[in-house]
Amino acid sequence: MRITQYFDLLLSQRKVSNQLIIIFMLALILPVTFISFLLLYDSQKSLNNHYKEQTYSDNLRVKSILFDITTNIHNTSEKFVMDNMLLHLLTSTYSSPEQMHKSIDSYTGFEELLKTDTSIASIKIYTNNATIGNYEYFQQINSKIRQNDWFQMASNNATAFWKSIPYKDDGGHISYRLTFFRKIILFENDNYAILSITVDNNYLKNRIYNNTLDSMITVNEDPIFYSNEKEYLGNPLPVKYPLSYYEKTGILSINKKNTIATISTLLPYKTTDQIYIITLNPNALQEVSQIQQGYILLLIIIIVILIFLFYLFSHYFSHRVLILRKSMKQASNGNYDIIDSFSGKDEFYEIFQDLKIMIQEIKEKEALIYENQLREEQIKNQQQQMEFKMLASQINPHFLYNTLETIRMKAFTSGNHEVATAIKLLGKSLRYVLDNTGTVSTSLEKELNHIRTYVQIQQLRFGNRVNYYEQIEEDIDLEEYKILPLLLQPIIENAISHGLEGEDDKKGKIFLHIYKDTSFLYIQISDNGIGMTQEELKNLQEKITIKDTTKTKSIGLYNIHQRMFLCYGSKCKLDISSTFGEKTTISLQLPLDKVRNL
Repeated sequence: MRITQYFDLLLSQRKVSNQLIIIFMLALILPVTFISFLLLYDSQKSLNNHYKEQTYSDNLRVKSILFDITTNIHNTSEKFVMDNMLLHLLTSTYSSPEQMHKSIDSYTGFEELLKTDTSIASIKIYTNNATIGNYEYFQQINSKIRQNDWFQMASNNATAFWKSIPYKDDGGHISYRLTFFRKIILFENDNYAILSITVDNNYLKNRIYNNTLDSMITVNEDPIFYSNEKEYLGNPLPVKYPLSYYEKTGILSINKKNTIATISTLLPYKTTDQIYIITLNPNALQEVSQIQQGYILLLIIIIVILIFLFYLFSHYFSHRVLILRKSMKQASNGNYDIIDSFSGKDEFYEIFQDLKIMIQEIKEKEALIYENQLREEQIKNQQQQMEFKMLASQINPHFLYNTLETIRMKAFTSGNHEVATAIKLLGKSLRYVLDNTGTVSTSLEKELNHIRTYVQIQQLRFGNRVNYYEQIEEDIDLEEYKILPLLLQPIIENAISHGLEGEDDKKGKIFLHIYKDTSFLYIQISDNGIGMTQEELKNLQEKITIKDTTKTKSIGLYNIHQRMFLCYGSKCKLDISSTFGEKTTISLQLPLDKVRNL
C-alpha cells in the first residue's frame, strides 16, 4: 500500500474537523516545535561558547599581566643581588647604630625603585648581620621570623620563589599579598640575607579588574591573594585541580555552584612555582537560562496563538460544512425548499449557490459540474501561485534585515550597545552587498560609504590599531562617478589583514586619495604596515595577471584587475608599490569617459 493510500485512509475515516487537526499537527505544530528546539539548542551552545571565549580571553589577559609583573620583579632582584654597594652594606660590621644608619641612608636603590615601579608595595631585606638592626628596609632575623615557612624555604634554598603572605593593615584587617623571596649569598663571611619584594594589591586591582568577570589568583597551594569577591580572599582556590600545570575552560563547580570559568597555570620566570588563575562569569549560566526561558516562552505564545487561530478557523470551517451537508441531505430527500443561510464569498458559498442552481435546473447538471471543475482548476492554479509567492517571500532579503534589526534591538534593550552597533553595521554592509549583487555599477559615494562601514566593523575588532583617512579633491562629484560595486573594499581589507598583520603595537593608518586629470580618475589606497621586500613585490605584480589559487592575497588583486579590464578596457591600470617595513600603496587608473558613462 502506498504512502498516499495510508494518508487517505488516515484522513477519510475521520471527520473534517479531526482531519484539520491532524494536518495542523503534522504540517505546522510538529515542524515548528522541532525546529524551535533545534534553534534553542544551537543558541544555548553558541551562548556557552561565547562566555567560554570571554572567560578564556580575560584569563589570558590576566595571565599576561602577572607574567609581566613577576618577570619584572625577578629581573629587579637580579640587579640587587649583583649590586656591589648593597652587598658591601650587608657584609660590613658597624661599630654603632649611628654608623649603620648612615651607611643605610646612603643607599638609595630601594627608594628609587619604589618611586618608578608602582607595581611594588614594599621591599625588605632580612639579614643575620648582628650589627644591622631594624631600620628602613632592613630587618634583623629573629626567632619569630625563623618560624615562618617562607624563611625556612629561603634559607635552605638558593632558588627564588613566590608566596602568598598575610598582611595586617592599620585597621587590623588581614589581606594576602603576592611576595617574592630570594636568598642573597654573601661570600665574604657567614652572613646571608633574604630579599623580599611584595606586589601592590591596588596595582593588581587596577590592572586586572573587570566589571563583568571575576578573577581569583593564588600561588601553589597558598591562600588566594587576589579576588574581585572578598569572600574568597585568604581561602584556598574553590576548585579541585592537580598540583601541576593545569588549564581548563568550561563549566566548573565553584562552592557547589556551576559557572562558566577558565583556570590556567602561569610558570613565573626562573622559579619552580605555579600561579593558578581562575576567571569566571558568575552570571553566565543564569543569563543563558533566562534567554532560553524567554525563547521557550515566546515559542509557547506562538503555538498558543496558532492553536487559537486554528480553532477559530476549524470551528468556522466545520460549521459551514455542516450547513452545506444539511442542505444537500434535504435536497436528496426531495425537499428543494432550501433556506439560503450562507453568507460570504468563499468556496462554500459558491458550492451552496451551485446546489441551488442544480435543484432549479437539473437538466444543466453536467454543464454546471463541468464549470465547477474549471473553477476548481482555477482555484488550484491560484493557490499554487499564492504558495509560490509565499516561498519567494521567505527568501526575501528583508527577512534577513528584519531579523538583524530584531537582534540589534534586543542587544540595545539589554544594554549591550557595542553588540547593537556591530549588528547595525553588519546589516548595513550586507544590504549594500545584496543590493549590488548582479549590478554592473554603483556611485563612488555609495562605495565609499560601504568602505566606511567596513572600517567601522574592523575598528570594533582591532580598536585604535585601524585608522582610516580620506583625501578627495573638491571638484570630484562622488555621485556623478560610477564604478564597479565592491571594487575598493577588497583592497581596504587587504591593507588591514596583510599590510597591518603582526603590528600589535603599531597604530595602523590607511589612506584613500582620489584625484583626476583630463583623462583619468585616480584612486590610491596606502597603509603604513609591514610592506614587502622587492622580491615579494615583484612576485605579487606578476601574479596580478595570472591566477594562483595557492596565494590568497594575490587572488583578490587578480579578481580586481580582471573586473577592471573587462569593464574599463585596456586603458585602465592597477599598480602596486611598497617599501619594506614602511608602507604599501595600490593605485587604480580608470578612464574618465568610462567612469562617467558606466
